[in-house]
Amino acid sequence: MQTGAKYLGNGRCQFTVWAPEKEKITLHIVHPNEQKVQMKKDEEGYFTIEVETPAATKYLYIIDDAEKGLPDPASQYQPEGVHGPSEVVDHSSFRWNDNNWKGIPFEETILYELHIGTFTEQGTFESAIEKLDLLKEVGINAIEIMPVAQFPGNRNWGYDGVFPFAVQNSYGGPEGLKKLVDAAHQKGIAVFLDVVYNHQGPEGNYIEQFAPYFTDHYKTPWGKAINYDGDLSDGVREFYSDNAVYWLREFHIDGLRFDAIHAIYDYGAVHFWELAHEKIRELEKKNNRLYHTIAESDLNAPRVIQPVEQNGYGFNAQWLDDFHHAIYVLLDKEGKDRYHGFGKMQQLAKGYCEGFVHSGEYVTFRKRKFGKTSAGIPGNKFVAFINNHDQAGNRIDGARLCTLIDLDLSKIATAMLLLAPYVPMLFMGEEYGDKSPFYYFISHSDVELIKAVQNGRKEEFKQFVKPGQEFPDPQSEEIFNQSKLQWQQRDAARGRILLNWHKELIQLRQTNPALRNYLKESVMAETLQENGIILHRKDETGKKELIALMNVSESPINYFLPGNNGTWKKILDSTEDRWNETNQSSQQETFPISSQAGEQVVIPAKSVIVLGKEID
Repeated sequence: MQTGAKYLGNGRCQFTVWAPEKEKITLHIVHPNEQKVQMKKDEEGYFTIEVETPAATKYLYIIDDAEKGLPDPASQYQPEGVHGPSEVVDHSSFRWNDNNWKGIPFEETILYELHIGTFTEQGTFESAIEKLDLLKEVGINAIEIMPVAQFPGNRNWGYDGVFPFAVQNSYGGPEGLKKLVDAAHQKGIAVFLDVVYNHQGPEGNYIEQFAPYFTDHYKTPWGKAINYDGDLSDGVREFYSDNAVYWLREFHIDGLRFDAIHAIYDYGAVHFWELAHEKIRELEKKNNRLYHTIAESDLNAPRVIQPVEQNGYGFNAQWLDDFHHAIYVLLDKEGKDRYHGFGKMQQLAKGYCEGFVHSGEYVTFRKRKFGKTSAGIPGNKFVAFINNHDQAGNRIDGARLCTLIDLDLSKIATAMLLLAPYVPMLFMGEEYGDKSPFYYFISHSDVELIKAVQNGRKEEFKQFVKPGQEFPDPQSEEIFNQSKLQWQQRDAARGRILLNWHKELIQLRQTNPALRNYLKESVMAETLQENGIILHRKDETGKKELIALMNVSESPINYFLPGNNGTWKKILDSTEDRWNETNQSSQQETFPISSQAGEQVVIPAKSVIVLGKEID
């Protein structure tokens, strides 16, 4: 890493900051021994100085004899928040216990997105450690942490971060994050981190006072675009690509999820993602292990997950929003108002077989042809989900899907996800159907900024406000507290059913050869009327088959089992007593334990039946 403070040991530290258009930068050490030292500038605009000072030194940079010093753009810790001095971190002082950790192959990953501030009552990294065993019990083997780069105050989703290298102080700082990663690895759980390279938050955003990190040439919905291809963009590109490596190297992070890459603009010969992935690959060789990169992209473009050598962006996988939208609208009829262009069972079938639902046809709400086919691309190049922070948090009521539909449909939604040929991701609390809302929340200190955010949210979602409905105040601490998980719901009857349902499906996914095959040619899906779908999976040999019969309607559906010979044996049946809250099935007849190929069966209302067959 070229910029930031690097503790060299023996009471010495090197400070480097990039400010190509500035004449003078003065290092102001404010603790423990105050001193001011003028830094030396090189031909690329980097100011550097090595001084005698201990780890945990607090410091600021003074630009061109200004009256007030500013925190380091590459600060690794802001113990007093975004407006306070930066602090030197000695990364070598932490004792890791994960030397034997080799990571998890991406195709075997069961992801679990969580927000540190609301995952536990305390909202810290160390308190999150206490919940890891509960996740492991379910079969979750990877957590994806929402952004932890320092943001203003102590309540934020994390996408308002202004110090990309600094770990949020209220969560426990860099030491706390390392403890969480170390503990997770010892329990066999990988750790992914969400990072934001498309914009920075408004409050405490001092970085542009040092160098042209932003550009007016492009626009993003959240603030100024990052300058990846304009004048003096070399230092910007190094800054953010170094940041990706920083998390992997210093915090032993297993993979990164990159926020909204469609809002990153770079028309240079060497795209920013080519540079970033080149650095990540170099670290892989050095450490002899793989690091996973996941993109959030609104492009529906296969190039996102194609190798750099093929003029792609080089990501290992990308979020599959179309899959979520297809399921959401089928199960929550009001979802059509949120996700225009979805609502047909045929779209879910296409999602299973191809990936992108919108793949080049005219899409009404976009008012243009959109996307490109992803047919043939292996399923382990996509991350699928039925909920995440955006889908709940961008509802006025913060409602999760499991609170909008009943238990039977919740079981179907879970099966639709965990039986799919994609890497699945759960949203925190989803495994037991947590009913707490997940609101959008902030804790800014600037009164005008607070008003702007409040009014902006109201304007953005005004079409969804129902008569008499009160719009939640994102600045309210109560709104934040309501968003915390209610872990006690895990032990309620409904919570236990959903928890065991997730366990069963995850175990099936990890042991059944057909579900471990991500090749699209081994996946088929057919619709039954408008309310049913049959998902057909085969292993790589084609000798082991699995079908999931899913009916979301209030009425049974007749179906002739596929094949000309052989016996289909029941593996899982959502209508059985153990999956019912009253412990009494509402169905008149139970689905047969075995059925012959070609035989007609009845798929009960609002149910999932999973069958398996082997060919000799």
